[in-house]
Amino acid sequence: MSEQIKSIVEQLNKEPFKKNFNLITFDSLEPMQLLQVLNDVLAEIDPKQSIDIREEMPDQTAKRMFGLLGMMKYKPPGNNTDTSSFRQGLVTGSKPVIHPILYWLLQRTNELKKRAYLARFLMKLEVPGEFLQDDVVADTYHQYGELVEGFKTLHKECEHLRSSGFSTAEIRRDISAMEEEKDQLVKRVERLKKRVETVSNNQRMLDLARQLRVEKERELSLAQQKQEQKNQLFLAEQRLQRSQLQLKDLRQAAADAKPESLMKRLEEEIKFNTYMGTDKLPKELESKTNAMQYLQKVVMEPAMGHAELGELEDKIREINIMINQLIEKRMMRNDPMDDKLSLFRQQASIIARKKEAKAEELQEAREEMASMDKVLTEKSSRVRDLDGNEVVQGDEVKRLVNKLRGKNVIFKKKRQVLTDLKREYGILQRTEEILKQRHETMQQQLQSLEVKQGISGYSDTQEELERVSAIKSELDEMKGRTLDDMSEMVKKLNSVIAEKKSALAPVIKELRPLRQNCQELTQEYEEKKSTV
Repeated sequence: MSEQIKSIVEQLNKEPFKKNFNLITFDSLEPMQLLQVLNDVLAEIDPKQSIDIREEMPDQTAKRMFGLLGMMKYKPPGNNTDTSSFRQGLVTGSKPVIHPILYWLLQRTNELKKRAYLARFLMKLEVPGEFLQDDVVADTYHQYGELVEGFKTLHKECEHLRSSGFSTAEIRRDISAMEEEKDQLVKRVERLKKRVETVSNNQRMLDLARQLRVEKERELSLAQQKQEQKNQLFLAEQRLQRSQLQLKDLRQAAADAKPESLMKRLEEEIKFNTYMGTDKLPKELESKTNAMQYLQKVVMEPAMGHAELGELEDKIREINIMINQLIEKRMMRNDPMDDKLSLFRQQASIIARKKEAKAEELQEAREEMASMDKVLTEKSSRVRDLDGNEVVQGDEVKRLVNKLRGKNVIFKKKRQVLTDLKREYGILQRTEEILKQRHETMQQQLQSLEVKQGISGYSDTQEELERVSAIKSELDEMKGRTLDDMSEMVKKLNSVIAEKKSALAPVIKELRPLRQNCQELTQEYEEKKSTV
């Protein structure tokens, strides 16, 4: 208690109170003086409390202070939770009541100032229900609630701006820079106006420039609208293609599927949707609703300080300890019926958790399948746009797979044959190399033997003669082929000449009497010419 009084005296001797108390003078204060000190501290937090309590009735003073402390969420320490005794202590100025209040107020003055400021606007007026039946009162009260909500939003934005790091000096510098830029722009506009005034028909040109700017802006807006409409058209075409593909798939599935499998699949979907609609989704909705209500309740309450958070944590800790004690007591009873029931409950909870997990897995699988279907439709539409062909599906895919399997078997056989040929080719190459080596060794042995017998170069001469004879035989063969070709050509020419003679024989027969007639006419012409 002495530490508490010492802290109170130190705070009261500082700004803005400056009471100049010491422990003895503060402890010897009369109840009325102590209440006045408390009222001065409350007036520092809320300026509306700045009054002289000697001019106020004790009950009114106690009611006013009690209401303000309740608004600040003050809780009396220890077991002093009786409202009547606490109010009586406020009225009489009891030190065991006033000292803890002063200590609590002086420890968190800035926080309580903010809370008192907010309470002026957030503490709603209580209007009786019978007055709200009037339309004017109800509308006014509704407007009042909207204003309170608007104040909350503005206050949050103000706090966010204060904590965002923006300083007034930076804002002033920005404003001054923008004003200088504005002045420069104004001067530039004036110079341009003076320059334009000297031009003939300047007003008409300005009007045309203004119209040009308006038309350019309109052109930009129309281009944006055109692009948006193109995007919407593209999306609509994609949706149409996806719908057509889905319709095609559904028709194929309906054509290939049996009624039993369709009924079974529909029953499974109905069971899953029933579970989701009656069990899982309502629970999730209820939990989300509870969480939202809790958050709304937290938002509606005024801001809490570190001390209040500490008190709440202490309460949570105490409640957890009580829960653990109750669990231990229950375990110590060891009732066999409870054990069986707990076992069944545990099994039921395990099954419920498994069911929820499987439902979530199924939901995730369905979402993944839907996303994959979407990707598939996009890919198929892209492929169709590229080459204009439909993407094969269903039975066509099966036929292609079977065809590919057959071709794969043929490919494996051909590849095996090719590997065998390559292996045989390698063997033949190796055989060729061995035979070449043997030939070289035999040639060396033959040359050495020729040297010993004194007929060096005989094998080379023999090879050269064989080569020359081979060339001669080739030339003779070429000559024979040439003579045959020439005889053939002569025969062809003779046959052509005979054909031409046979073709010209009737013409020559006709030409002979004509030639005699020509000679006779020539003679007659010459005779007549000589007589003339």
